Amino acid sequence: MNLQTVVHTIPPLYDSHSRVLLLGSIPSPKSREIGFFYGHPQNRFWRVLAAVLGEEVPQTIDEKRAMCLKHHVALWDTIARCDIAGASDTSIRNAEPNDIGKLVRESEITRIFATGGKSAELYRKLIEPQLHIPITQLPSTSPANAAWSLERLIEAYRVIL
Repeated sequence: MNLQTVVHTIPPLYDSHSRVLLLGSIPSPKSREIGFFYGHPQNRFWRVLAAVLGEEVPQTIDEKRAMCLKHHVALWDTIARCDIAGASDTSIRNAEPNDIGKLVRESEITRIFATGGKSAELYRKLIEPQLHIPITQLPSTSPANAAWSLERLIEAYRVIL
């Protein structure tokens, strides 16, 4: 396994009115390349979120930002820095957390959801003991999670509303 140290460089997406936080683990190589969350074209995140929010699927980063902020949805990742092989969450080692507490203090966030198992696991281990806000784990929208159809993902993500 060829691990690379990755430092999170994408700022959180939120404003003072954000009420729900969706946390990934750490941006994939494709997301880091474009500088925004869920950047791989095969990731179903934006189709799922748009369906849940009753919106058209946003195409540009500006449209994605606007849709999230309109619906008071914040996006960020649990991990600020880690060693990882490619985009494989199962390979993550030496994870250091992002300052989720600061984001919560600067917003109206009361509910936090993980967009996959590794994000939830690391949040529970590294962040929840200090923040005392539980996390709800949602299924990954990654194409690697082929067991979940788009329809099942949309139904699962409705819990954020």
